[in-house]
Amino acid sequence: MKDSANRYFLSFVVEIQPETLPQTDSSVGIDLGIKTFATLSDGTKIDAPKPLKKRIKKYRKLSKSLSNKTQGSKRYEKARLRIAKFSYGMLRKHAKLKDTRTDFLHKLSIKIIRENQTIVLEDLFAEHSEGNVSGMVKNRKLSRAISDLGWRQFRTLLEGKAEKYGREFRVISRWEATSQSCSSCGFKGGKLDLSVREWECLNCGAKHDRDINAAINILVAGGQSETLNGRGGKHKTSVKLAAVCVSGALR
Repeated sequence: MKDSANRYFLSFVVEIQPETLPQTDSSVGIDLGIKTFATLSDGTKIDAPKPLKKRIKKYRKLSKSLSNKTQGSKRYEKARLRIAKFSYGMLRKHAKLKDTRTDFLHKLSIKIIRENQTIVLEDLFAEHSEGNVSGMVKNRKLSRAISDLGWRQFRTLLEGKAEKYGREFRVISRWEATSQSCSSCGFKGGKLDLSVREWECLNCGAKHDRDINAAINILVAGGQSETLNGRGGKHKTSVKLAAVCVSGALR
């Protein structure tokens, strides 16, 4: 099999024995973002490689250099050849960038699966949901970043590896007010502008990092009670176990 970058691949089918990792008491809620790829409920923040962004930046720099040259001049021709050479290798280099992202997602997903018994994620891919990934991709300012990060692939890898290694993967409704509610007392303070990264609860005075607070609330909404103060009580939520499909490509 040959891909668009003229690279050849050999595929084959093998039979494997299901593996089960030793049980652990740890559970994790994951909040996905653009500036920070994933924020975990334990406070860990994980940045993703953004190869496509770097690639586009370089292309724009070359284009700007060309536009500043006088057409027909030697410098113009030299700049034009640079762009031509850059574009010629685009497919192969983009394939390499895709491999970089896939490698990052594989390593991160298996690390999370190995360290946690239950993994909870917000359902950003539900149909007919205002603000879901499909809708966000229509936003020109967000589309390239979201596509470059690979949120959907990350969820697929978590689902498949959870099934393979005997972990539990859960998704919660995206309508849960994970960013608006205080993870310490449960008070709902209202919608926050995306520019607000830290805020203070008007009810209990707790100070929150927006992403960490959301990740903790995602964990709670997924049926886990591991919050900063161990709050319990009644909490209406819509939790569903994810349908899992194991792919032969999973590691």
